[in-house]
Amino acid sequence: MGPNFHLKTLVVAVAAFSVASIGNAAGLDRSGQDITAFLQDGLYAEASYTYIDADVSGKDATGNKVGDIAESYDFFRYGVKADINDTFSVGILYDEPFGAAADYSGDNNFVDQNPLSPRNGEGTNVEVRTESITGIIGAKLGENKNFQVYGGPVAQRVQADVKLRGTSYGPANGYTTRIGADQDYGWLAGIAYSKPEIALKAALTYRSEIDHSSHAFESYPAAPLIGGSIPQIAGGPFTFPSSRGGNIDITTPESVNLDFQTGVNPTTLATAKVRWVPWSDFSIVPPLYNEVSTANPAYRPDGLPLVSYDDDQWVVELGLAKRLTPALAVTGNIGWDSGAGNPVTSLGPIEGYYSAGLGAKYNVTENWAVSAGGKYLWFGNAKGKTPTQDIVSNFEDNDGYILGVKMSYQAQ
Repeated sequence: MGPNFHLKTLVVAVAAFSVASIGNAAGLDRSGQDITAFLQDGLYAEASYTYIDADVSGKDATGNKVGDIAESYDFFRYGVKADINDTFSVGILYDEPFGAAADYSGDNNFVDQNPLSPRNGEGTNVEVRTESITGIIGAKLGENKNFQVYGGPVAQRVQADVKLRGTSYGPANGYTTRIGADQDYGWLAGIAYSKPEIALKAALTYRSEIDHSSHAFESYPAAPLIGGSIPQIAGGPFTFPSSRGGNIDITTPESVNLDFQTGVNPTTLATAKVRWVPWSDFSIVPPLYNEVSTANPAYRPDGLPLVSYDDDQWVVELGLAKRLTPALAVTGNIGWDSGAGNPVTSLGPIEGYYSAGLGAKYNVTENWAVSAGGKYLWFGNAKGKTPTQDIVSNFEDNDGYILGVKMSYQAQ
């Protein structure tokens, strides 16, 4: 019989490692949709807070300086898991999986500089928020209950606001859309394997796409002029309005997460995370913006999306946890995010990142623990593009940091 690596204090419990590794990453990914709270032993509950601050600056196409466009943001995660008996477990998880927060200012082509415009001095701005609640039920299988299958429903809420300002966007300068909140539903399924005597846990989790249909109000000041400049198409005149309300369909992407840990020796734990998100399938297509784009024959018949990505996202993170005392463990990890293509939308101009992080977990009592940690991010250089595929900016040598804290309770 091999050695028993009873590593209860070595569970990587630093909030920044489970959620912050995805902050400011490819596409709109933020939380990483971590479910490891459900995979803990016994009765388990956690509440975590993450703060992300990044410096994303560069130059526009004419060489004007573009100051830091990345707004700092924070979010919470909660999770509760309980065993019904030695076979069945249930859990509820809350997170904020996707989002964006960017704001342009200064004297550059992403700010309306026309003194005659009612939007003079306004900069390009984007804010996307999502919230997600996941219910999970799991069943352990096998003679020693080493295998577990799990799944459940996901309720997700999404809303967004986008403003395009400045000459970078051509006739779309002044365009605004407000996408109202919509809640819809998807699902999660996965399989896990554990071998407690060596602290081994492995889990593969799939989350489905979620289709949203929201109300959007769009304002496009130049739309009547664009339509009026083309007297007819297919026998009828263009009649683009300057503003309009209507429905917009948005599908948040599916994803696959692999979580792995194993004991290296009785005081050391190794971890690995891999995540895949097909951002190349994602787009935001407001109806008025899309219709106006078809005034250009080059964009017919489908028109242009407001936001889209060229590549899928891959994230890999490797870590080590070391138990220093029965109550204290320290952790360190490195990570890589592939990004979602380059050039990329000017509303989020980074191409993935490399990262390094440190943290610690302290068991205050037998059941209660507090964790804290930080992570530094080196963002990949990226060229920003508009929906028309014009290269309008260049962002280089940018970085950011993430801080996290978590309180957890566990009783076995």
